[in-house]
Amino acid sequence: MLDVLVTSINAVLPIILLILLGYLLKRFKVLNDNFVKIGNKFVFKICLPCMLFINIYDGMDGFADIRWDVVIYSVTAICVIFGLGLVTAILTTKKQSRRGVILQCTFRSNFAIIGLALVESLGGDKGLASIISAFSIPIFNILAVISLTVFAEAEPIAGDAVGWTDAVNAGQTGTEQPYLEVKTVKPKHGIKIILLNIVKNPLIIGVFIGLVFVGIREIERACCNGEVIFSFKEHLKFLYTCTGSLKAIASPLALIVLGGQFRFDAVKGMTKEIVVGTVWRVLLAPLIGIGVAVLLSMYTDLFTFGADVYPTLIALFGTPVAVSSAIMAGEMKSDEQLATQLVVWTSLYSIATIFVTVFIVGLLTV
Repeated sequence: MLDVLVTSINAVLPIILLILLGYLLKRFKVLNDNFVKIGNKFVFKICLPCMLFINIYDGMDGFADIRWDVVIYSVTAICVIFGLGLVTAILTTKKQSRRGVILQCTFRSNFAIIGLALVESLGGDKGLASIISAFSIPIFNILAVISLTVFAEAEPIAGDAVGWTDAVNAGQTGTEQPYLEVKTVKPKHGIKIILLNIVKNPLIIGVFIGLVFVGIREIERACCNGEVIFSFKEHLKFLYTCTGSLKAIASPLALIVLGGQFRFDAVKGMTKEIVVGTVWRVLLAPLIGIGVAVLLSMYTDLFTFGADVYPTLIALFGTPVAVSSAIMAGEMKSDEQLATQLVVWTSLYSIATIFVTVFIVGLLTV
């Protein structure tokens, strides 16, 4: 169990240290607001899609290896957690921009960055983890787009200037200066808008392209007696290497940028939301996602999961909220500061909860 604790620390502590580095660099003015803003866009639109593409292309050999029982259970559990999280978000805060962030935190784990490494450290099936990522990451992002779009807050826009004469006519006296009327525009979140946001989401595009290349590899094998004639990795090596380089900087740059946005003084104004999101991410989501799987395997014939599956489920449901959740919140005009706080606090507490989860699952499945 000491090895498990060390694994949990090694998986999560680098995240905290990189966020701390970003915070200190911003505090000492090595980074400025413009770098943080542009860095957010660069990571979200370029680096993270490249990371997801490479993970799927390298980790998923073919569609024949898919374990549909694990896929069906995982997707169903994510959707159940989403439904329960929706009720929680509505009941715990009145601020629209925070509801979507809390909801996103309940179901969206850091499977792409922490999860895959954690599976390998726990001795799980890395191929199975890659397959689950091909399904879970699109589901995470589709539900995240829905969450942040539905709960988008009305944005203020400046109206026409009102002159001194208008002010007098309105009953005001003195030498008032011209001012601007402020109007608000209600957010549009119909089905067409949600679908458009899903299609335009860079992370979903990265996953889709990865699946397309896996499909091409499958077709080649079927048509060429198991041989692969064209390989992105071999025949377009310069492009594969470039994409791999962008993947390599995705996680550290995203965390440094998040650190540049983090503010300790913001905790007081959103303590309740931070507590709700953190409890859901590190306690309730693992309890539902992993606990139900153990019970179904022990007492029913509906699912039978072995020791090779549980590391993947622990990584899927027990890891902290995804780093990209804060970046996406900022891009979609939700409460980016709350999303950043949730990345930090769920990462800190998950060091302990991952260790406890692995210990309990180990005892129950011996």
